[in-house]
Amino acid sequence: MLLTGASRGIGHATVKRFSSAGWRVITCSRHAFPEQCPWAAGPEDHIQVDLADPDDTLAAVEEIKRRLPDGELHALVNNAGISPKGKDGERLGTINTARETWMQVFQVNFFAPIMLARGLINELEKAKGSVVNVTSIAGARVHPFAGAAYGTSKAALAALTREMAFDFGQRGVRVNAIAPGEIDTAILSPGTDEIVAQIPLRRLGTTDEVAKIIYVLCTETSSYLNGTEIMINGGQHV
Repeated sequence: MLLTGASRGIGHATVKRFSSAGWRVITCSRHAFPEQCPWAAGPEDHIQVDLADPDDTLAAVEEIKRRLPDGELHALVNNAGISPKGKDGERLGTINTARETWMQVFQVNFFAPIMLARGLINELEKAKGSVVNVTSIAGARVHPFAGAAYGTSKAALAALTREMAFDFGQRGVRVNAIAPGEIDTAILSPGTDEIVAQIPLRRLGTTDEVAKIIYVLCTETSSYLNGTEIMINGGQHV
């Protein structure tokens, strides 16, 4: 399987979940392979790529193909995402987000997933594989911390998931999405405690709880799921 945004948080937990189940995991991130990661094959199967750069992304597709000797890719998890903040860490809204920031966010959060999936469609088709796009609760409602560019890019990714499910499904490739809510990761902002108080389960989710659902979407357990977006937020959306 191929996983973007693997160096921390949900991506890190997803690598551990799949590798512990015996999967070969090819990871992609803008960072070099983090030495603290626990899976043995990590350094050999890590590709450093800047998904904000379309040319670098296309070059990564060719490198990934070279690393698939059987020409099969059983799963693609588009987990990488960016949510820039203002100079003092404040939320960037529709009025104060620079055009360049909008373009960068959409390139990473929206365009890179479809570029990777289209570039690897033959390998996914050969394996009857699965694509999982990681959206966000911010794609369906204004979030106090996530910026406007991030929220709209995730909403677009949810719509893209439906379109991909229609197109890729006809070639035997399932495409689904997960939309995490408040998950206990390094990117949580001050004030999260106030949001947690409004969640029915009264706690943050864990990265492993998200990784487990990603795993299910890439296995036979979900063999007739296609074009769905699963909310993983403890009931925050109700």
